[in-house]
Amino acid sequence: MLKIGVLGAGHLGKIHIKQIQSLPQVYQLVGFYDQNPETAAKVEAELGAKSFASMDDLIQAVDVVDVVTPTLNHFECASKALRASKHVFVEKPLANTMQEAKDLIQLAKEASMKVQVGHVERFNPAFKAALPYLNQPLFIETHRLAQFNPRGTDVSVVLDLMIHDIDIVLSVVKSTVKKISTSGVAVVSDTPDIANARIEFDNGCVANLTASRISLKNMRKSRFFQRDAYISVDFFKRSTEVVRLKEVSGDPDPLAVLLELGEGKPTKQIYFENPKVDESNAIQEELLSFANAINEDKLPLVDIEDGFAALNIAHQIADKLKMLPSMVL
Repeated sequence: MLKIGVLGAGHLGKIHIKQIQSLPQVYQLVGFYDQNPETAAKVEAELGAKSFASMDDLIQAVDVVDVVTPTLNHFECASKALRASKHVFVEKPLANTMQEAKDLIQLAKEASMKVQVGHVERFNPAFKAALPYLNQPLFIETHRLAQFNPRGTDVSVVLDLMIHDIDIVLSVVKSTVKKISTSGVAVVSDTPDIANARIEFDNGCVANLTASRISLKNMRKSRFFQRDAYISVDFFKRSTEVVRLKEVSGDPDPLAVLLELGEGKPTKQIYFENPKVDESNAIQEELLSFANAINEDKLPLVDIEDGFAALNIAHQIADKLKMLPSMVL
């Protein structure tokens, strides 16, 4: 059983503590550390988890460190843990800057410790249900819209919201990025509250990503278009829809939906599928996956290189948004 400690007991940190407590078969929750004494005391009383007096004390007492602090503190926490030869789970984004991310990769190599980055949508049951159907998509469109929350404006909408979809796209499109185009509008803050990025890949795939933190409703939806198939994934409602085209052989079903493509071209039948989406908690699944990677000495599903790749594209998009004319921002 792996001894684990959580750094950060805010909203997401509390969720991590609860999910770790629900996995006694793989984890022993040693405790947590939060720099706010009031928060620490409240969480200790509410969840029955031990509050440590210092980050260093907690790191020394565990095998695995779960970093759920604000992004600005990711590097400090993760680097201390790696230097102490501890495995690290760190929430997305991997780090605040690209140099910090590079340094963490080097530290992980030197320590021979495993690092998993919390890109939780990889474990969303709707996306997992869609994976068997995804095969070299040619066009991807994503929308991640969130209702306005004043607490969220201190972080770029790209690094806060869009990075989820950047990671999903990079995990599906196995090709290098050729070109990135961006647009954005600042409505209530000093940086874009709505952002769009068009990512072109060397293999011809194009991904169009939109993120907003001033929407009237929440939406987390991705659409994948590929040869003879369309796959829609609703991360928010946790549902998946697949539409496939197949050539008709023999006499078609009289109730079938057929697509006539013109003279000399084969008639195709349209198949509609709704793959079964399992009931599961994505955060619990990612923490369990990390434990399995450590115990079985395997590469984590979302390893530090994946976190670096998503952060790299996110920063390129954010930098391009900064260069837009001031009238746009």
